[in-house]
Amino acid sequence: MLADLDALYPSLDALYQDLHQHPELSLQEEQTAKKMATRLRALGFDVTERVGGFGVVGLLRNGSGPTLLVRTDLDALPVKEETGLPYASTVTAKNQAGVVVPVMHACGHDVHMAAWVGAASLLTAEKTKWKGTLLFVGQPAEEMLSGAPAMIADGLFTRFPRPDFAIAIHDTARLPSGQVGFAAGYAMAAVDTVDITIFGRGGHGAYPHMTIDPIAIAARTIVALQMIVSREVNPVDSAVITVGSIHGGTKHNIIPDRVQLQLTVRSFKPEVQKHLLAAIERIAKHEAAAGRAPREPLVIADPKQSGPALYNDPVLVRRLQSALAAELGEKQVLEVEPVMGSEDFAAFGRATGAPSALFWVGAAEPSAFAAAAASGQVLPAIHSPLFAPDRERTIRTAASTLTICAFDLLRAS
Repeated sequence: MLADLDALYPSLDALYQDLHQHPELSLQEEQTAKKMATRLRALGFDVTERVGGFGVVGLLRNGSGPTLLVRTDLDALPVKEETGLPYASTVTAKNQAGVVVPVMHACGHDVHMAAWVGAASLLTAEKTKWKGTLLFVGQPAEEMLSGAPAMIADGLFTRFPRPDFAIAIHDTARLPSGQVGFAAGYAMAAVDTVDITIFGRGGHGAYPHMTIDPIAIAARTIVALQMIVSREVNPVDSAVITVGSIHGGTKHNIIPDRVQLQLTVRSFKPEVQKHLLAAIERIAKHEAAAGRAPREPLVIADPKQSGPALYNDPVLVRRLQSALAAELGEKQVLEVEPVMGSEDFAAFGRATGAPSALFWVGAAEPSAFAAAAASGQVLPAIHSPLFAPDRERTIRTAASTLTICAFDLLRAS
């Protein structure tokens, strides 16, 4: 089935460069979605657009068999590209706040889309070799962790067949191009976004005894929050609490009346996630009380910026690992550690109960990867303005990975 990839690759490369040069922010993926829809229609898919925003759903029935969901993500990031590539993005756009920002496919979603189209092309060209239904999903707003839930809320699994399996890929600079990584079980963390507002009583910095200093309370709170992970969570469980932003005050000698903290919270197990959120609220309130705050702090966990942990079904992963190793080579398919980054692909499996799996596709040029490993340097990773995948090998391996997995799950007996 992969024999047609050589002839197909130039069109995938052209698509990739076009997508890379014309990225769109989350919730603004109109033109990107149209490009994906057009490609699927040309291959014979029944395509529905604007599902959960700019989501695309392509349906191709090919006899009796399982239904397989194959996901790609559409959106880019507010990052100014600094790769110097001839097809680098120079796009700017207004974000949700109305601020003009640079836009770049710094997370490699352009690779995912080219590979997704490649897999759809290879599978439709060999329909005699597999049976079942392909449900190709182009998902918006992955970077906001809202696209998958929005598509589900818009009837993804009531208007279209419910999948028996779900697969996806994600590129990574942690592997050289040509390699595929997998993690069985928990593979990516749940994420919660928490905002804390600490209240005080402002005044002159020279007379702190006449104020209630929310900056001092915030400082104690930040330190105390780290004790949750180190002293309340079982050391064998993974957890992260990061205070990524602190805002308070306007001048050297003015004590403000409030301070705002912004937190990202990561975990795998639901019980750990629940404990972290409860402990954050408990500590914020008690530190405020200890600091004589005039009122309790506001602690708000935003459900719109939260997402579940990504759980790769172990049986499915091991099955697909074998299929990938048989085609790509044993040394090219390897087990990797789970990561604390997050992905809302997890929502599809959680909503349907379908076994799901996300595979990592290496994006680093192999000689550069080896040199960096030998010297201890770190290559530019996803979300970096310098991230540039080793284009051809990455796209070929990504398209092959989706195609091999799909064929293994749908192959005709």
